[in-house]
Amino acid sequence: MTEKTPSKVESLVSSGGVVFRDSGGRLETVLCGRFQTPGPVRWSLAKGTPDPGETLEQTALREVREETGLEVELGASLGSIEYWFADRDNDVRYHKTVHFYLMSPVGGHIDQHDPEFDVVQWFGVDEALDAMAYGNEAGVLRRAVAVIQSGQG
Repeated sequence: MTEKTPSKVESLVSSGGVVFRDSGGRLETVLCGRFQTPGPVRWSLAKGTPDPGETLEQTALREVREETGLEVELGASLGSIEYWFADRDNDVRYHKTVHFYLMSPVGGHIDQHDPEFDVVQWFGVDEALDAMAYGNEAGVLRRAVAVIQSGQG
């Protein structure tokens, strides 16, 4: 039996951020996690879909606030990632582009995150890179660290 290739293609756009802080000389970032049954927590960056009329920057600020519980300031653009996924039940293939921005916390608390994620946690950068579920998002975190270290963030 041959799998049918989805006949309809749709493009989606999202926006999110890499939130960082200096904690006693240690660079830390926030990841959002979902419990997997069975398996470990699936950690990722905060991101989401624009509301009507929102810019990518406004979306990134809102999604990060909702998903992490943190109030943040927008920094440098970190570029975008692209990926494909399929909804075979509805015969649709999606091409998604996610734009990311460097962000720093100015208020709020991770305990105030919305229920979309099971847990939100601060990580040292190396631990975050090891924990992240998606390699393309880990690449965004590496870009963020390079921008921070260059002083351009």
